[in-house]
Formats: sequence, C-alpha cells, structure tokens
Amino acid sequence: MAPTVAHCVLPPAGQESSAASTPIGRHSALRRRGRGFTLLELLVVLTLIALTAASATLALRDSSQAVLEREAVRLAALLESARQQSRTNGTPVRWVAQGQAFRFEGLVGSSLPGQWLDAGTSPQGTTVLVLGPEPLIAAQQVLLVHAAAPGRTWRVATDGLRPFTAEALP
Repeated sequence: MAPTVAHCVLPPAGQESSAASTPIGRHSALRRRGRGFTLLELLVVLTLIALTAASATLALRDSSQAVLEREAVRLAALLESARQQSRTNGTPVRWVAQGQAFRFEGLVGSSLPGQWLDAGTSPQGTTVLVLGPEPLIAAQQVLLVHAAAPGRTWRVATDGLRPFTAEALP
C-alpha cells in the first residue's frame, strides 16, 4: 500500500490566505476567543458597576435625613471647638439652644455660628451643655430632630473624656 500525501491548496495569485480558513487557523482563533476577558476589561466593568451603584444610592437617599446628619456632625464639631477654646482660655463655656438658634456663652470674641443650617432642625430635650474648662466634663448629649422627618433622631454626645460624636438613633 502506498503512503498518502497531504496536499496544500494555495490561494490564487493576489489573494492572501486566511489563517482562519485552515483547520489549524480555526482552532487557534477559537482558542483565542475562549480565553475570556482580560484583567483590564474586568476592572473597567467593575468600575462602571460601582459608579452606577454609588450614584443610585446617593440619588435614593432621603434629603431630610441628610440634612439632619449634616446638622449633627456640624454640631459635634462646633461643641468640640468650643470645648477646646474653653480649655485654652480657662473659662467656663455653656452651649444654650433656644428654638431655631443656639449660642455659646462664655466665649469672648468667638466666631462660632449661632444658628442651624436648616430652619427645620431643633434640639429635643436637653438644651444646655457645659463644655469646660476642665479636661473631664460630665457625660452629656443633645438629641436633634428635623420637622420634615419627625421619626428620625440624631444624638450628639460625649462620655466626658472623648470628643463629641454624632450618631443616628434607631
């Protein structure tokens, strides 16, 4: 029996051969397609998903809750600033809330603000806090509510040793 010889078919002159038209070329193209995505492509897709999720979360957030949170964090920073000024000057300082405004008694020449950022914000319960001049003060807290969100409350508090912090109450 005579051995068989494989024949190679060449394309006509002027035409280039396509690697995908040969069995080996098709196998190579399939193997390239079957490898999956590159790391860069996956990172781009994950970044787009994260940005979309973040923007959707921010768009769905309740504005009255955001206002109340901003007021609570701002008040905590103001109370801490007044507490530090009290310790520096050695003078007693009190924070007193009255309706839609508040004031820091005992700070001379201070530029701390005396009103809420939003008119709907008001303290609930305690309206007087003693801020110093001693390094240790009594544990104190003030609860903040907003007219547009009556069921939500934020607490601005200190244990007397640590700084004032703001936290949402359930």
